[in-house]
Amino acid sequence: MNYPFVKQIFYLGLIKNLIQFVSQPQYLPLKDLTVRNKIYDTLGLFLIKLVFSLLVANVLAVFYEPKNITDANMANRFTPLVYLLVGGVILPLYEEVCFRLSLKFRPLYAALTFTSLSYYLLSKAIYKTNLSLVDDTFYTRVLLSLFIGVIAYALMYRKKIAQKLAVLWENNIRWIYYLSCVLFAWLHIFNFELNLTNVLLLPIITLPQLFSATIAGYTRLSFGFKYPLFVHMGTNLLFISLTFLPLD
Repeated sequence: MNYPFVKQIFYLGLIKNLIQFVSQPQYLPLKDLTVRNKIYDTLGLFLIKLVFSLLVANVLAVFYEPKNITDANMANRFTPLVYLLVGGVILPLYEEVCFRLSLKFRPLYAALTFTSLSYYLLSKAIYKTNLSLVDDTFYTRVLLSLFIGVIAYALMYRKKIAQKLAVLWENNIRWIYYLSCVLFAWLHIFNFELNLTNVLLLPIITLPQLFSATIAGYTRLSFGFKYPLFVHMGTNLLFISLTFLPLD
């Protein structure tokens, strides 16, 4: 069987396609690609993202290495298996629904994004707690988020509003894509201590997340929702698994 992963031209082609898409984002499903080709391209982009993320992390570590307090907190609160489940499966699914699902407009997709984004903002900005922490504010955060989502769905489900929003989405997908990338990256600042240094270095600290979002948005709009979801899960599972390796 012919695998492209050892061929330089394969990665150069992926990078070229990604750059072309980022310069002019559009919802254009690549129906001429087979499922196998989509999987190959997704895995190739995963490897490119992995190399880029490791490169940025190592270069940044030379000058400054902010502590990821969210990861440290989860590692302390959960057993390894639960940590893998929450950090490697549940949170990636949640974040993809939050930032990528509604890149293609449907009332249900948008409502789910409103729900998940509301939960994110309530947890991080209002109650200043972790997304995965089941504390005395957990049910309040969940119920408020669901309420916002239901209201959003009830409004957007109306035929005239849905049609207008669909046209709005199609005509402005470029800016919606860019906004989703920046939001995904910059909201990760809550993973670090909110001190002056981290805030000033926000664009640099979150550069891996920004690159990840550009790839995730590209694969979502070109291949479908499941492809960025599996890449996100694979990335998280890999890095979480590496934390279990003995340091000695």
